[in-house]
Amino acid sequence: MTSETHPIYCLLVDDLAENLLALEALLQRDGLVCLKARSGEEALELLLVHDVALALLDVQMPGMDGFELAEYMRGNERARHVPIIFVTAGTTDLQRRFRGYEAGAVDFIQKPIEADILRSKAAVFFDLHDQRRQIVAQRDEMAKLAAALQSADRRKNEFLAILGHELRNPIAALAAGLHLLERREGTDAAREIRGRMDRHVQHLSRLIEDILDIARIDQGKISLKTQRISLQDALGFAVEACQPAIEAAQHRLVLDITDKPVWLDADYARIVQIAANLLNNAAKYTPAGGEVRLTARVVDGWAEIEVADTGIGIPTDMQARIFDLFAQVKKPNGDPQEGLGIGLALVRQLVALHGGGLSLKQSVPGEGSVFQVRLPTVEALVA
Repeated sequence: MTSETHPIYCLLVDDLAENLLALEALLQRDGLVCLKARSGEEALELLLVHDVALALLDVQMPGMDGFELAEYMRGNERARHVPIIFVTAGTTDLQRRFRGYEAGAVDFIQKPIEADILRSKAAVFFDLHDQRRQIVAQRDEMAKLAAALQSADRRKNEFLAILGHELRNPIAALAAGLHLLERREGTDAAREIRGRMDRHVQHLSRLIEDILDIARIDQGKISLKTQRISLQDALGFAVEACQPAIEAAQHRLVLDITDKPVWLDADYARIVQIAANLLNNAAKYTPAGGEVRLTARVVDGWAEIEVADTGIGIPTDMQARIFDLFAQVKKPNGDPQEGLGIGLALVRQLVALHGGGLSLKQSVPGEGSVFQVRLPTVEALVA
């Protein structure tokens, strides 16, 4: 932040217009704006509006003289830091100088003014003001960075707490399963126990893969295995993968997918992952017996995939942050949801890698949400 982008203001106070013009001409430099006042009252009004780097005050003025104006400035919170140079045509005896310095003056300049001396002295205060402004800007920037670091640290701690909870449950279930197997090996119950253990292993694997995917994308280490794929096939597989979670919550799944073949140059597994994440999210945030709707169509050469639900919706103050890493909408009773809060962040990054976009099209607390994915079709890429 410099005077090139933010002007430096100098206040000139003299009851004679010609003196003000002369001072302005002497001080002229790039980035400097001279504020001219012909009385103490006018000067005080200007000081209320502008951040002034230096004030040049004529000592002898009708009404409020320079000394009185300086005393008013020193009593004003906004103007007390402004350095003052008195300009006087008469002799300045010791008593007058003492009064001037007592009022806050940093110097006296005699008329007729020597241009080089005035410019040299003024330049010191202009440069100091510019440096102070840069320091303030740097301080504010540091404060923002500190706040961001504190927020990141808080979110990291929240994430670790959630991660510990998410990992502890399936690990405990696996440990209990092993214990039961030792006691029931060879019985019909062993097959059911192994099935439950397998589901917990899959859950752990999914959590770890999501975490690794986020890290790979951030480090630029993820690569897409792009090929010509059918959007309908990818969505069908995603629906199949999410069917157990949707049925477990007794949701009604509505599919509205265009019959016209839609071809993408994309990574099949990642497109499935995108759709599955959104469908699982919809099922998780929708109370039992709700509806989840998957829509797919082509608009202006782009595949538009929408996942809508009749769930708890997203609070207004949360909607701008919903795609941030570790962001989670809490349950209506205030408890956190299951999961790590990385699903939407991961989906957004995967969609972006395909040259598309993810948005929250609509969300009403208590009524549900609609997420939209836009991906370029082969037709759009060729065009």
